[in-house]
Amino acid sequence: MSIESDGLPRCPWAGDDALYRHYHDGEWGRPVTSDTRLFEKICLEGFQSGLSWITILRKRERFREVFHGFDIAKVAAMDEADIERLLLDPGIIRHRGKIAATINNARRTLAVQAEFGSFAAYVWRFETRPEHRPDDLSWENLRRLAQTEASVRLSKDLRKRGFAFVGPTTCYAFMQAMGLVNDHIEGCFCRDDVEAERQALKRPT
Repeated sequence: MSIESDGLPRCPWAGDDALYRHYHDGEWGRPVTSDTRLFEKICLEGFQSGLSWITILRKRERFREVFHGFDIAKVAAMDEADIERLLLDPGIIRHRGKIAATINNARRTLAVQAEFGSFAAYVWRFETRPEHRPDDLSWENLRRLAQTEASVRLSKDLRKRGFAFVGPTTCYAFMQAMGLVNDHIEGCFCRDDVEAERQALKRPT
């Protein structure tokens, strides 16, 4: 358990970086049903592959600027010229495959919306069932849990639909962050609040 300077017990990964603590306290694990935010997060998790999340978090505002606030239709309309332009932008991760995947994934997301009514309705079908959660939600256990049965299913289905950079580990990080599972450790001051939000949430259908 990590005890920060403000006296609040947090998940150890939040560390002592103010931006990271703010993200941990106010965003991570809280359930999200906005298509825009879900799309943004799955794209940024793809950019994070091989890097640390704090690296992406520090660049998030610039990502939002260059990808039109992650408006799905606008990103889907981007083309090769946009890719070439973004490869010159030092404010983001300049990886051709990941930039192209973001545009591709926007187009695939439009297809999901057409089929399910919303991206959220699709994503929340993969919510982790309680019986598949560890009995002991300690930091030692959770840090070893890189993927789950639910994240493997989500990854396989996304790949089948043509999404890229959506492996099971990436999908699990996405599910943790978007509240499809509550992985704040036992004793973290956010855990009960997040669980209350999850209990009160009306799942999108």
